[in-house]
Amino acid sequence: MRYPLLVWFGLAAAIASAKPLQVYILVGQSNMEGHAKVETIDYIGEDPATAPLLKRMLGPDGKPALAKNVWITYLTGIGDKNGEGFGPLSTGYGSRQDPTKDGGKIGPEYTFGLAMERAGKGPVLLIKAAWGGKSLNYDFRSPGAGPYPRTARDLETDKHPLADSGHYYRLMMAHAKQVLANPGRVCPAYDPKEGYELAGFIWLQGFNDMVDGNFYPKGPTRFAPYSDYLAALIRDVRKDLGAPKMPFVIGVMGVGGKDPRSDDNLAFREAMAAPASLAEFKGNVIAVRTAPFWDEKLGAIQDKKDKVRQMAFELKNKGKRSANADGKMTEAQQKAYLKDYEAKLISADEAAMLKRGASNGGYHYLGCAKTFALMGEAFAEANLQMRAGQK
Repeated sequence: MRYPLLVWFGLAAAIASAKPLQVYILVGQSNMEGHAKVETIDYIGEDPATAPLLKRMLGPDGKPALAKNVWITYLTGIGDKNGEGFGPLSTGYGSRQDPTKDGGKIGPEYTFGLAMERAGKGPVLLIKAAWGGKSLNYDFRSPGAGPYPRTARDLETDKHPLADSGHYYRLMMAHAKQVLANPGRVCPAYDPKEGYELAGFIWLQGFNDMVDGNFYPKGPTRFAPYSDYLAALIRDVRKDLGAPKMPFVIGVMGVGGKDPRSDDNLAFREAMAAPASLAEFKGNVIAVRTAPFWDEKLGAIQDKKDKVRQMAFELKNKGKRSANADGKMTEAQQKAYLKDYEAKLISADEAAMLKRGASNGGYHYLGCAKTFALMGEAFAEANLQMRAGQK
């Protein structure tokens, strides 16, 4: 979302603060990008438990609020086409096809920033760097993790060249340092006399590592290396940014909620959370479980939608257990059968609820704004908790 320069600088002029700029860095893969369409925000108000959250997200006009004291710079892109979008924090800083344009989506950055604005510790700058489909073992590999150990399959298929290992860690770090060299470029509220404070780092990543059978072969401790790499990342970002005790929040992957139906999913969650238990990180690293923010009702309906998709596949491919096992059903008959199957499986009310609350697949937390909004607030709360303890 873009605003005229008069509005941009008017917002900055309206801020009277003698406090350092509070800088938070948000990094990860597709779920840090955020795939919740703005159209799903109203769904938050349908649950009495989260209706107050929706009120905190809305401005006086009843629309998603434009932050008055929070700015954001967002580095993202597809392939090598990276770019930056920046401005006052608003919706639209979720996943973007064009880094410079409003993507119509939110990630955790939106409610995180609004929560930090309410905390009132000074003007806020969010530095966000996120790309879909990236791993920690290779793409975000930090120096402390050591050289990437190419697997036999890597060598056979000529994948994961050592030169590209850690490429996205370096991109993220370079962007953060560039912004911090001149915060006023993206945050007109920045006062050089007051300076800035590196107030927190938020990490939300993991799906690609969880499903990487090449790098993490089956076994009871298959994801233990992830814990080591994440601990190395925490040390490295602090070292590279000169902030040895900067609060670090680990957003523990929680797709699937209470019942992810995968031992790998559960094991990976524990591997993600593990670094927070290390003695060296006591009081300055917190693991926030995101599984409780999964919308169980929407998830149950999505399971039914997945059954419909599976049935469509079976009919098209003459599955042995499908109604088209003999291959005699015409395309029109398949469509009619599928329509009837879906109507019996999913009620009209359920279909309407899914449309209101979900906008993407389960691996993206169903693209549910309610889930991403809860995550953002939880990350902010954890960060503020650490800062209070350090003070």
